[in-house]
This record gives sequence, structure tokens and C-alpha cells, in this order.
Amino acid sequence: MEPSPRSAELHARRIDAVARGVGSVLPAYVESAGGGIVVDVDGNRLIDFGSGIAVTSVGNAAPRVVEAVQRQVERFTHTCFMVAPYESYVAVCETLNGLTPGTFDKRSALFNSGAEAVENAVKVARHATGRPAVVVFDHAYHGRTNLTMALTAKNMPYKHRFGPFAPEIYRVPMSYPYRDGGLTGGQAAARALEQIDKQVGADNVAAVLIEPIQGEGGFVVPAEGFLPALADWTRHAGAVFIADEIQTGFCRTGTWFACEREAVVPDLVTTAKGIAGGLPLAAVTGRAELMDAVHVGGLGGTYGGNPIACAAALATIDTMRDLDLCTAARHIEAAMLPRLHALAERDPRIGDVRGRGAMLAIETAAADPALVSTVARACHREGLIVLTAGTYGNVLRFLPPLVIDDETLARGMDILEGAFADA
Repeated sequence: MEPSPRSAELHARRIDAVARGVGSVLPAYVESAGGGIVVDVDGNRLIDFGSGIAVTSVGNAAPRVVEAVQRQVERFTHTCFMVAPYESYVAVCETLNGLTPGTFDKRSALFNSGAEAVENAVKVARHATGRPAVVVFDHAYHGRTNLTMALTAKNMPYKHRFGPFAPEIYRVPMSYPYRDGGLTGGQAAARALEQIDKQVGADNVAAVLIEPIQGEGGFVVPAEGFLPALADWTRHAGAVFIADEIQTGFCRTGTWFACEREAVVPDLVTTAKGIAGGLPLAAVTGRAELMDAVHVGGLGGTYGGNPIACAAALATIDTMRDLDLCTAARHIEAAMLPRLHALAERDPRIGDVRGRGAMLAIETAAADPALVSTVARACHREGLIVLTAGTYGNVLRFLPPLVIDDETLARGMDILEGAFADA
């Protein structure tokens, strides 16, 4: 889409003020948003199939979240939990300890971003095990800090010319059913585990870190049996199994956490994105003996668990429970997936349709981003926000807010189908 007059003015200001390395998908500048609709400063309305990259699952201004934030702002905005603690930080940790998979004793620590959560999970695993090596997977994305860039697979734009990176990171093959040549989950796991045994050594592994469904890597859903096999090996090896649920967590895939689909119980879970209705908050939650192994002062940060973000998180989770957004995510899947499959049957350029809940994707048959870019631009022109993904740049991903209504969802699908027809 071309920027409208007010957005064009803001974009001109941006060029003179904002670093060029910070990109944006759309040229439209937002005035308001909610209910699956984003309104720009010129009054244009766009259907939102991005949710701020899976952040605004409860909407961009969920009433309970707004009210909780307003109340907290009036009381205090910050003390630093490490200086003067407060109840809402404790309450978020209690909630996460009860919500995440596993019935064992747990502890949580709060941070600002997904990358911080992943980095601190690695710190916990290394400290608790006394081992250095961290195993990650092809197509993985874990963040933009130095350590999480090392954990991330894709070079451009995340890693290019930003090295050298943190050491003792080892990458092994992912279960990628569309590109695996028919490997089962068990076979794909055996392939990865053999590589770990031979190239890293089980006794050196502090942690195996994986997204249960990969995000930026292209919404890759591993074959059934892959995650349980990895988790079993990790525990037998005395290492820590870390589930990066930053994009998949909080009802996005139709369960509270994607690991629950195969009853996988991680030792540590990292969360962020959907946790606080759009406010910056992240967490590491896991086995008490691991989390408590770190010395006092070894975890923290000035803004981690900010009281406003904590208030938003408690209201967000209450909203998810009250509106049963796990069921809502499954409803979105039931509405979108048949239409995506039908589109793939009509269009041979589409190679795969996959995903779970309100985390769905199309991969083109050719590993070429041109078609995906063309379709995405056409969607944007017609008023639908879609995001691209994938190691090869050939995946369209769909992350509608879980509170989107059926009519808006259907109109978005109409635009998507039209964009493919016109491309």
C-alpha cells in the first residue's frame, strides 16, 4: 500500500529521526487498534493477521488490561523489584508456576523481552548443570542479543556482520515434514540425537533449546514424536530441556502452551509476546531445583517485571481464561485451515499449509520469496496485514488476534485469496 498523506508526513520525520536498521512492514502509521482492526492516522482500516507478531492475542486495548494498567499507573510506575518488591511480580510468578506444564515445584523470574528470557534460561541451565554446550535447531529463531543471535539460525537480517557470536552453540537438524523426505518424528529425532552424541557429547550438553512450533523459521510443526524423543534424551543425559514458547504460548496454538499437544513437560519454559496484552514482559519458569540453583543476584534487571507490565499480564491471563481463548484459537483454525487447503488445491504454487490454532502458514513450493512478497504487498494494498517468515523467505504466516470476530476473519481470507489470484 502507498502511504496516505498523514502517514507520509510521519514517514518523512521518521527518516530523519529513526535509525535505518529499524524496519517496518507497512508504511501506514497507527492511530488506534482493536478487535482485529488497525486504523491508521488517515482513517484507513486494516484487518490484522499479525497481532504485533503474536503479542496482542487479547486485542490491542483489551478492557480489563486497560483498566488494570490505569490503576497501576496511578499507584506507582517503578521501584525495581530488586530494590523494593511488590505483590504483582509475585502474583505473575505464582500464575506462571501453575499455568505452565508440569505438576512439580516451580519458580519463575521476570524479564523484559523474549530474547532476555531465552538468555536467562541458558544461564540457569549452564549454572545448574555446570556444562557449557547448548543445542539448537535448524531454522530456529531465539532473539537479537549476542547470545540469542548465536542461537538463531538465519543470517539475514538477524546476524549479518554482527559477530563474533557466543561460543558453545551447536545446531542440529529440525523435524521439517515438508522438507524431510517422509521422516517420522522418531526418525528425525534419531538423526538429531546422533549428531549431538557424535559432535557434542551428551556429557557436555547443558541444554536442548527448541521452539515447539518454530516461529520466524516458518511455522515449522515438527512431526509427532519428535519433541517427546528430544525431551526423553535430554533428561537421560542430565541436561535441561528448554521450550521456547515465546510465540506459541498463551492459547495461541489452541492450548495454553504448544508442548501440551504431546504431553511434553519442559524443565524450563520461556514466555513473552502474548503474556501481557502488548506491554513488555517476559519470563523463565521451571523446576525449582534448577531456578533456585543460581546464586542470589545472578538473575534480574532494572525493568524486569515492571509493575505496570505485571498488572497487564494478570489482566491478560484473566481475560484469556474468561473468554476461553484456547477454544477461540481452535475456532480460528477450523475457519481458516479449510480455506487455506482449498486455496492450495487451486494454486500449485502453494507447496504446504500447516500450523495449529491461530498460528497458521502457507509455504510456496519454490524456495523463492518473490511470490510471497508479491502476495503480501497485494494484501497490504487491500487492507490486510500479513507477515512473511521462513529461512527461504517463502512463507506467509497468519497470527490473527484470538478475539477477532468471524466476519472480520472471513473478510481477511477473501483478501488473501484475491491476492493469490492476482499475483
